[in-house]
Formats: sequence, structure tokens, C-alpha cells
Amino acid sequence: MKFAISGKGGVGKTSLAALLSRTFADSGYSVLAIDADPDSNLAATLGFPQPEKITPISEMGDLVIERTGAQPGQVGSLFKLNPKVDDLPEKYWLEYNGVKLMVMGRTKRGGSGCYCPENTLLQALASHLLLARNEVVILDMEAGIEHLGRATARAVDKLLVVVEPGRRSIETAYTINKLAQDIGLHNVAVVGNKVRSQADKEFLVSSLPGFSFLGFIPYDQAWVEADIRNRSLFDASTQITTEVKNIYQALISTTPPSGLTN
Repeated sequence: MKFAISGKGGVGKTSLAALLSRTFADSGYSVLAIDADPDSNLAATLGFPQPEKITPISEMGDLVIERTGAQPGQVGSLFKLNPKVDDLPEKYWLEYNGVKLMVMGRTKRGGSGCYCPENTLLQALASHLLLARNEVVILDMEAGIEHLGRATARAVDKLLVVVEPGRRSIETAYTINKLAQDIGLHNVAVVGNKVRSQADKEFLVSSLPGFSFLGFIPYDQAWVEADIRNRSLFDASTQITTEVKNIYQALISTTPPSGLTN
């Protein structure tokens, strides 16, 4: 099963990616979490020790040169369009609490020259992870879907769009859905987050007619306080973990478990 998670910045998509990764791992699945968000907070949310010391794939200059044949950031350079990447997961993933993690890094860098070799390496790696791996793959993305293309979209079993009660979050969800449809990714579902009341839930449902909702994660101040105090988020809120387990059940009941290690 392959899941991609997107949404407006700050809605909690990284938290959902981390909670789902741990839930699948605790249930006996082999899980590979991919941080494809430039902010790169998934390692910290998963509780990896010293997450600030993790070097993203896109910043491994020697690796980029070795696999693409081009110097990172070089303008007008020639480079391989199909670099070898099938050996990279085992070499560069990190593992903690049963979850394997790869941090991809940025797909583009404004104002700093060509970023083509790095982009090519990341795109090839994303394609390999989604098309050739047998793990449960959970891809944490930014608001766009830059790491996905038409070739890899068919490998994503479901795109989860995280929304919170708010107009900008709703607008972003529509934008993401349009981008997904444009590349042939039609299996899109929504997860409501930071839901404080029945009115919040009704607002989300009425604002996104025709969208399929997998669940509604409640707002819990205990989760916020645990994050501030750098405590384990997985034990902070029974309300939140219970709802994520319900979302997990909805995912495994609607997604064919082809090729899974369980």
C-alpha cells in the first residue's frame, strides 16, 4: 500500500504521516516513511534522535554527482535522466521504533541556480519507492505534489489531503485535488484535523462536497503541550491516537493489500 499525504502548511499532515506510520508498524507491517516536505519535520515528529543532524538526499552532493554525473547547482550541465537508485533505500534509510525513514529534501531552490540533477535523483528515487518497494510507503509532501508525476501517480493507492476548519485550508484542498486529477491520481480522500466541535465537522463536510472523508481528528491541547515540551506525541492524546487508528482501519479496509509484508 502506498499513501501520499498533502495539505496546506500547518494543518497537521506531518503529524498524520507520523501517527499512521507508527500505527502500521505497530500492527506488524513493514513501513517506509518518506519526508518529501522541504520543512523536514517528520523525523522529529516520529521521535528520531537528533533529527537536525539528518542530511536530506538532495543535499548529499557526492551522491548527486555519483548518480547523475553532474555537479549540484551547475547551470547548463549534462546529467543522467535515469540515475541508479534501487540500492539507495537500504543505504540511506534510518530506522526507529519500527519505522524506516528517508528524508528527500527540496525539489527546487529559488534564486540559487539550476537544481536539475538533484530533482532528477529525487524523482527517480520517488518512482522507485512507489513502484518497486513492497513496504507500506507513506509519503509526507508539501501542499503541492512535486514528487509525483504521471508515471508514479498510478502507484499511489490513496492521496490523503489534510484539512482544518478554515477557508484557506479548503482552497488548498481543491487545488491539490485538481493537480492530482491532472496527473491521473483519482483516489483522493480527506482527513479533517483540529476539529473542536460538531460545527467544525459540518463546516468541513459542507465545504468539500463530493470528497470522501476518512475521519476527523479532534483538537487536543495535550498534543500541543507535548510538542512544546518535546515529549512523545504518541502517548499525548488518547483521543487523537484512537481516531488515527480508525483512519488506519478505513485505509486497510479499502486498499487492496497487494505485495505487503505483514
